[in-house]
Amino acid sequence: MERTLIIIPTYNEIDNVEAIINKVFETGLDLDVLVVDDKSPDGTDKIVIELMSKYKAQLFLESRIEKSGLGAAYVHGFKWALKRQYQYIFEMDADFSHNPKELAPMLEKLKNDTDLIVGSRYVNGVNVINWPMSRVLLSYFASKYVQLITSMPIMDPTAGFVGYRRAVLESIVLDEVKFVGYAFQIELKYKAWIKKFKLNEHPIIFTNRILGKSKMSSNIILEAFYGVIFLRINKNRFK
Repeated sequence: MERTLIIIPTYNEIDNVEAIINKVFETGLDLDVLVVDDKSPDGTDKIVIELMSKYKAQLFLESRIEKSGLGAAYVHGFKWALKRQYQYIFEMDADFSHNPKELAPMLEKLKNDTDLIVGSRYVNGVNVINWPMSRVLLSYFASKYVQLITSMPIMDPTAGFVGYRRAVLESIVLDEVKFVGYAFQIELKYKAWIKKFKLNEHPIIFTNRILGKSKMSSNIILEAFYGVIFLRINKNRFK
């Protein structure tokens, strides 16, 4: 049986976590959910623990001892998934910027002709709701910058709504993943592409969070800017 796991990293997502978990399970897909919580002081993990009685054997929690970045949280989740024989593994935000309804078509593509599927804001124009124009321009031109430096044929390389076939994650040395913010998203896609896996994009509408606080920072932006150059220079190491 081919199993599917949705990994949702959290830090202070008490306003969103219950609703997003319910919405994921309401899709009716045969899947499990793993919440990777970075020791949220607001009690996010307690909400997940309460929900685990409702979704027995489908909802899991990994509580990390410190907040060390999105990339580290996902690597923790990937290792957890690979130990348990999941065939399809997704990254997904807790704040409803990624619509759970898009999981079905993205999973369908993974099961057929795609190794890595990107929920893309830019593959069909610019599909972003409730972002200030400055943020839209930053994100869009960052994607163009990544394409220019890496030549990777992905319109939305910083996207965080991503599905992987198991083989993709098995091929990447997870302990050597270098970055933690947007650069992490670029790094995983780039390494998969260098290894000749088939990448594809599925158009989504990205909706900025209504509840909770964004984790964006200037350090994350700088990491992405310099990280792309690092990835290009070290291209041959990733083959």
